[in-house]
Amino acid sequence: MNRISKTFRNLAGAAALAALGATVPLALPASAAQAKPSDLAEAVAALRAISTMRADFTQTDRSGQTVGGVLTLKRPGRIRFQYEDSVPMLIVGNGKSLTMIDYEVNQVQRWPIRNSPLGALLDPNRDVARYGTLKPTGNPDVVSVEVRDTEHPEYGLITLVFVRKPSAPGGLELVSWVALDSQNKRTTIRLANQRYGIPVSDNTFRYNDPRQRVRR
Repeated sequence: MNRISKTFRNLAGAAALAALGATVPLALPASAAQAKPSDLAEAVAALRAISTMRADFTQTDRSGQTVGGVLTLKRPGRIRFQYEDSVPMLIVGNGKSLTMIDYEVNQVQRWPIRNSPLGALLDPNRDVARYGTLKPTGNPDVVSVEVRDTEHPEYGLITLVFVRKPSAPGGLELVSWVALDSQNKRTTIRLANQRYGIPVSDNTFRYNDPRQRVRR
């Protein structure tokens, strides 16, 4: 078992999936402009404007362990984290649940999307405009939105960070997020090389169940 796989296995469970949801705001000068109320509406519009997206990602846990891979998003509610070859794991969301597949130990775990901070990004019923709060970034070109359901603290929180980019849907590009679950486990996801509006088959969000036995 390699070191990265062991790290991921130690994170396995609801906390691991929940942790896929929060972002540390970029370090920016404190003297710059503050967030405007309209920024929240713009961020919500930008999220809703994404039909499909594919991006490279790096994932860093609270211990500093970092792995990479490719993220594929298709609204409403579908997501795939395809990790690099050294990590024999896969996370997919089908709109209702998040599933983590560990091919090294042939294990599958599943949780409702609504119970994860990622629900803010994926759950059509999670109203970012209602539960989102603007966080100061000190830069008018960077918008940070913290999403937290105060009635359900067990869902954790997610902070989404956008950068103004005219060519991105809604004029804002999602560049990172930090998820903090109810056990205070933190995971940071950073995106790069975002591509929008690309064809994405629904089969992308299916997986081979390693528990299935070959029929004789």
